[in-house]
Amino acid sequence: MFSNQVPIIISIVFLLAFIFPIVMVARLAKKGKVKNGFWWIIGFYIPFLFIVGRASFNGFFDDVMLPPKIVLTTTLPLAILVTIIYSTTACKKANAILSLQDLVKVHIFRLIGSTFIILFLYDLLPPVFALFAGIGDLFTAISSIFVAKAIRNKKHYAKKLAYVWNTFGLVDILTTSAMAIVFTKISIDNNIQGVEFLAEFPFCFIPAFAPPTIIFLHLLVFRKLSWLNKA
Repeated sequence: MFSNQVPIIISIVFLLAFIFPIVMVARLAKKGKVKNGFWWIIGFYIPFLFIVGRASFNGFFDDVMLPPKIVLTTTLPLAILVTIIYSTTACKKANAILSLQDLVKVHIFRLIGSTFIILFLYDLLPPVFALFAGIGDLFTAISSIFVAKAIRNKKHYAKKLAYVWNTFGLVDILTTSAMAIVFTKISIDNNIQGVEFLAEFPFCFIPAFAPPTIIFLHLLVFRKLSWLNKA
């Protein structure tokens, strides 16, 4: 069931830890007073990730191709879905209700990006990609605590800090996603290691869930900041 390229305990811990991002996003929907929002999020992501996991387990994502099959069949469809959701009235109402602090502190779940570094230590990801992605995620996650605290304490620089932090977090996830494509191309052209291990169960949840969801959350922060500046 789990890859034999890493100790099974790492796969199990990762799988259990992945519950937290889903629950945190679901709680955000609940705080935004989306009707049954918590259960809508849980009811979508759990079956979605189950299908992704099943596909990975059956070798559906094994072919190294460009763009990667996991991107075409999971990341892209989810990106289209969240783009549609972002424009809905319900999303805008939730965005207005949620505090800037809540929208920032949810990013603590990006601590799970430490997985990139762990996989690098087992020689399963290219060093440049793994360290960039892992350190970027960790920095965004840890710094979100201090940005949220500045917002809560109503520091005069809080909104500017939030802009800088949010820009960094968004650029980081976009760059990581682009690097994954670049390293796949290099892998195909030179028959060397790429990021194909991220198609293995349960680590396939990262490309399936993270880029669209994180980008969506960063866009909510930008929209909230825009409204606050107009107020």
